[in-house]
Amino acid sequence: MTGGPHPRPPLPIARGWPGHEGRPRSLLRVDKNRAGKCYPPMGSVARERLEFLERAMPDAHEAAPKRTFGTLFKRRVTSTVGMTHPTIGKIARALTMKVGEPVLARFGYHRMTQPFAREKVREFRQRLQRGERVYLLGLGAAGHSAAACLVEASLKDGLVLLQNNEEERFTGIKHEQEFPRHALRAVMQELNRRGAKPDDIVAVLASWDHVTMLANGARLVTEEAPASFLLTRSDASPKMNFRHILRALASPGPLAEFFPGEKRVPVIGMRHHDNHAYFSYAASPFYGSDEPVILTVIDGYGDDGCASLYVARNGAIELLHVNPIIFDSLGMLYTVVSSTQGGWTSLSSEGRFMGAAAWGDGSRLTNRFYRLLRQLIVLEPEGAVRLNRSMFNIHRRAEEVPYREALKEILGEPIALRDMWSPDAVLKVEDIDHSELSRDRVDKAAALQMVFEDGLFHIVDHLIRETGATRLVLSGGTALNCLANMRLLEQFDEAYYRRLPGDHAGERLHLWVPPTPSDAGVAMGAAYNFALRFAGDLLESRRFEHAFYCGATPTTEQIRLALRRAPDMEWVEMGNLGTRDARESWAELIADVIAANGIVGIYQGVAETGPRALGHRSILANPCNPRTLEVLNARVKYREAIRPLAPMVSRRDAERLFELSPGAASADYNAYNYMVLTVAAKPGTKERIPAVIHEDGTARIQIVRPEHDPLSYACLEAMGRRTGVEVLVNTSLNVGAPIAQDAQQALETLRRAKGMDGLVMVGEDGTALAVWCRGKPSMLGQMVGDGPPTSGQRG
Repeated sequence: MTGGPHPRPPLPIARGWPGHEGRPRSLLRVDKNRAGKCYPPMGSVARERLEFLERAMPDAHEAAPKRTFGTLFKRRVTSTVGMTHPTIGKIARALTMKVGEPVLARFGYHRMTQPFAREKVREFRQRLQRGERVYLLGLGAAGHSAAACLVEASLKDGLVLLQNNEEERFTGIKHEQEFPRHALRAVMQELNRRGAKPDDIVAVLASWDHVTMLANGARLVTEEAPASFLLTRSDASPKMNFRHILRALASPGPLAEFFPGEKRVPVIGMRHHDNHAYFSYAASPFYGSDEPVILTVIDGYGDDGCASLYVARNGAIELLHVNPIIFDSLGMLYTVVSSTQGGWTSLSSEGRFMGAAAWGDGSRLTNRFYRLLRQLIVLEPEGAVRLNRSMFNIHRRAEEVPYREALKEILGEPIALRDMWSPDAVLKVEDIDHSELSRDRVDKAAALQMVFEDGLFHIVDHLIRETGATRLVLSGGTALNCLANMRLLEQFDEAYYRRLPGDHAGERLHLWVPPTPSDAGVAMGAAYNFALRFAGDLLESRRFEHAFYCGATPTTEQIRLALRRAPDMEWVEMGNLGTRDARESWAELIADVIAANGIVGIYQGVAETGPRALGHRSILANPCNPRTLEVLNARVKYREAIRPLAPMVSRRDAERLFELSPGAASADYNAYNYMVLTVAAKPGTKERIPAVIHEDGTARIQIVRPEHDPLSYACLEAMGRRTGVEVLVNTSLNVGAPIAQDAQQALETLRRAKGMDGLVMVGEDGTALAVWCRGKPSMLGQMVGDGPPTSGQRG
């Protein structure tokens, strides 16, 4: 859009940001970027960023129009990086490692450098070479995102992921921190189904090297002594702290419950960032390429640093750089600012703040918070990013007292941990009361997003210049920032590569992000790390095509049992979806309900692993109705009004409706299968499917493939025959809790989601059941409840 000024749309009122008292402004300024295009200037964002970064970043602000923001807009904060007592910290680390390694090994916790681990490597290789089919157990033993993973290895079939069981799905506690007993029980059931036994598990591999983590913890609490002694408090980091480390180190004890006859089951700790890197690379379309592939792992922190950078060729991975200073973490920066400004607990705040950024001023030249927050990071040679300790206080008090005075002057007082709430742990949806929204808050969100992108661009730019790579795999929790992922593809395009030394004609960056880049996938990573590092010459890894790996497919009897225990539910058994005709008939019925603005849940097959519902545990709705977003946010999911909805879409309509990036085209646009990339909508798309196009003109799409999810694909085709677009709103089957794993959790979601019309549940043998709440009006119930059921089964 060009020409004269156009006002930004008003912010949604009421359902916004907990913990603040600010009021939304009734009149908003008209903001224009320097090119004269109105906000948001989709299509020009990448060019603006590229040209801006090529100038001296701090000085470029002097040309920006001055906004009324007191004297702060002129203020420059002196950058302070590094530790106060680095030598003391190094000594504390070395002593802890020297004492801890041998002592903990006696209790069954080993590092890869120790004899027990080397013996397990020999056993693994020998059993593979004898033609045996063996198993590796990945374990996230404590701390947020506890999990258990089962991987099969054989010369015949290579490395095969069987299950990645996130404990939160079984307990219903988001980011579960306790020992993953339920996840392990499901792993052992899968092992039994395959006719295998615990003895066939060669090694148990931890998702962290907790010995190193303990030693680095000793370093952290002494580097800023005495102030940093407070880091030992659990409140300083509720989701991962010393208590979790000690419990993980004791995990050989509780593991014995699953290994008959054992008192203690030895565990091998694997380097956390390597786990992220090995799995993400092995699952990517780039695995095995003789061209260099760069890998970034950027998260809150690992056992020995906050970022690790790699290059891979021909299946082998080389570690290039590590930032060993945990409190220089870009991930921690985003987490702390988003939670202390948004009022949500960490790990629930980041995605919500990213969604809010679309409502703010996305220009580096006019966003009045950007220049101030940009001082939070210091960009150094070789892609290093440091945090400014004169503004941030996390190196002394972590999440408990995260701001220093300079940052308080910019953002105000941080919301205290005690005043935050978790939107993923809601007992009664009626109690949810989102506070109001203001322009300042969304502008802060946009500024933080741009600062994070600056740091990410700096890292990737260095890696490209160092290696000449055109392929990138992102991992670590920050890789869930789907907006930044899209910006990477815009930034490192053909024009960028033409400016590099040498001949790079026609080259651009190609990107892939796994569906589980965060710690939900790091138990898998531990198994992949061990297998490919030490037997990569014997094993091939299967590339990811879908994400259906959490638990087992529910049986029809399990579904019936849950329904018999739910007197408030009505249900009709509608036959079997085993044939294409039957599946398409069901899809037509579902599309009839949705096209009439009904909202239907889908519960089928093995659940998705990772934070996104991708068709097996989903709530589907009409993308063509502009009120769908409001209805879903207010009456089904009880979410903040600023949060967008995402679409599932067929391959052909993805290309017809969206500007698919050539940088995501590998393996027929596999990168768009998992809702980890946003994409710009083509002109006219928002008018056709307004419910799934966010305020900045983007959507976080999922391309559905018929070979992996035939029911969802049939629903898309049926929807296309009714609306002209093969698109459905796809949001996760949950309300204020983790994604539903079992039938009972799915029915509880239906109860809590007052605006849902019903639920389609499919058992392991293909038997399909339509379910709705007794006594509540339901379009699904009306369509299937009045006629005779196909199978004669009615509840």
